[in-house]
Amino acid sequence: MTDNKNTILAIVLSAVVLIAWQYFYAMPQAEKQKQLAAQQQQSQPVAPPTGNAQSGLAPTAPGTVPGTPTATGQPAVQTRDAAVAASPRIQIDTGVLQGSIALKGARIDDLSLLKFRETVDPKSPPITLLSPSGSPEPFYAEFGWTPPSADIKVPTADTVWTQQGNNKLDVAHPVILTWNNGAGLTFKRTIAVDEKYLFTVKDEVANASDKPVTLYPYALISRHGTPVTAGYYVLHEGLVGYLGSEGLQEYTYKKMLDLKPNAAGVKSVDFKVTDGWLGITDKYWAAALLPPTDAALTAHFTTGTIGTTPTYQTDYLMNGVTVAPGATGNATGRLFAGAKEVSAVGINFPLVGIGGYTKQLGLNHFDLLIDWGWFYFITKPMFLAMDFFFHLLGNFGLAILMVTVIVKLIFFPLASKSYASMAKMKAVQPQMVALRERFPDDKAKQQQMLMELYKKEKINPLAGCLPIVIQIPVFFSLYKVLFVTIEMRHAPFFGWIRDLSAPDPTNIFTLFGLIPYDPTIIPVVGHFLHLGIWPLIMGVTMWVQMKLNPAPPDPTQAMIFNWMPIIFTFMLGSFPAGLVIYWAWNNSLSVAQQATIMRKNGAKIELFDNIKNTFSKKKPQT
Repeated sequence: MTDNKNTILAIVLSAVVLIAWQYFYAMPQAEKQKQLAAQQQQSQPVAPPTGNAQSGLAPTAPGTVPGTPTATGQPAVQTRDAAVAASPRIQIDTGVLQGSIALKGARIDDLSLLKFRETVDPKSPPITLLSPSGSPEPFYAEFGWTPPSADIKVPTADTVWTQQGNNKLDVAHPVILTWNNGAGLTFKRTIAVDEKYLFTVKDEVANASDKPVTLYPYALISRHGTPVTAGYYVLHEGLVGYLGSEGLQEYTYKKMLDLKPNAAGVKSVDFKVTDGWLGITDKYWAAALLPPTDAALTAHFTTGTIGTTPTYQTDYLMNGVTVAPGATGNATGRLFAGAKEVSAVGINFPLVGIGGYTKQLGLNHFDLLIDWGWFYFITKPMFLAMDFFFHLLGNFGLAILMVTVIVKLIFFPLASKSYASMAKMKAVQPQMVALRERFPDDKAKQQQMLMELYKKEKINPLAGCLPIVIQIPVFFSLYKVLFVTIEMRHAPFFGWIRDLSAPDPTNIFTLFGLIPYDPTIIPVVGHFLHLGIWPLIMGVTMWVQMKLNPAPPDPTQAMIFNWMPIIFTFMLGSFPAGLVIYWAWNNSLSVAQQATIMRKNGAKIELFDNIKNTFSKKKPQT
């Protein structure tokens, strides 16, 4: 009975791992390729637009946010440089951010992140985050006022603002834009930026008419076209926000497209909340609107189309501001546009944490802009520990090794009991064989006597699986840290590992680069044909750890355990190198720990005998 339980447990664990790999990696990779093909098709130049499709604006209804992207005409696509040059601009240069603000529409729609490059080559182009309408991948932020009726003129996406004072936006010098509607209202916008990724937009309206005017402040982030995403279930990319009592809201691009249109024919999710933020996130980068924390918001996640191109928008509308004759009304909004660095975003964790904008602005769970996952209570301290050792040692690979040692120390008492039980089982194995020989035809009696033997010797027959089980949450938490935190992006280790968040670049199936082809493009089996040096090291350490344990008496169980290192080696071949290094180092520490405990409990260490028996026809000694 016990052997059957062990066999079933091993099969279930193997099946769970394989299914998880297929669901979280193989299927998303195939979907990613489909998205890439679709995106390339969407980016082809098309006929000039009609109507107002170029700006992506729907007709403005009273009391609604303008800019909801819906239009029938297909937009013209030009190069990004040409789209930027189509409007007079104010340059942005902070040393961290570089780009420009369009005077037409006063949109923040041209932004690059100077600290981050497209590849590990430091000479590769910087990451482009925001792009204007008319470019292949429009992505921009817009602030403004919406009127209660169409007879009140307010600035729109086609309004050309007048620049006052500075002609460049940097940390020390905000820029001022003005526009007069010719009917007694003068609009003034002051845009400031900090040393990281935060834009502060202060809008003012002076009323020189003889009537009071009520206007509604709004802000929006719009993206045209569905971007190519990483496609992993464990990572959210798309529309996101923490909206007051509604909590964290995450809508992927597919989920938005699958929404049913409302009565007005618009696919939208609406929220009425206080103390919220919302935006659009990629794996490492994001643009998010940060309204005042005490503001009552009508917020929306919306999708539409411009021609055949899908569009996505997050926006909010605040309560109206009534401006009396001769008075001035104002509203303030903020835009986060940059890398999802923990030091910038912040992190909420008891006793220990990093402030960032979460603490600085008193934001509501802004740290959840980083997808910490279900095991956040492990993932966050895991990151904090790795970040601490990184600053101490200067290498994230060494930090992973140190954190692994800490984890082993934390679980040392539990693992010691497990290994001690395994050592006792090894010591009583001759008695177990004698019981089977004594009752060869009575399985029930065998199990009864075995249970009595386990009880007498205080042995837990399932203890051998415990070290693997307790590693699973730690494994997935480390996977999340390596996968979603930008601090791990392009972080080198030693030798050929230049990016711990990417797979080992070597491949045994190309003889480590001597054969000039990519076997991963082969259908069906291609995903398995990436096997680098570190995955091989990991597989060897796992195999050695298996051979340190007593050989299972059941042939089926023995076969499963013999195949597990091979299965894991191929499965982890395409996982981030940092994760594979962790697993190899963890296996090595486990072997040393297990050998020490077995020796302490008087169990013979038959590692080399077990390895020898593996390559011979001789049955394992009992």
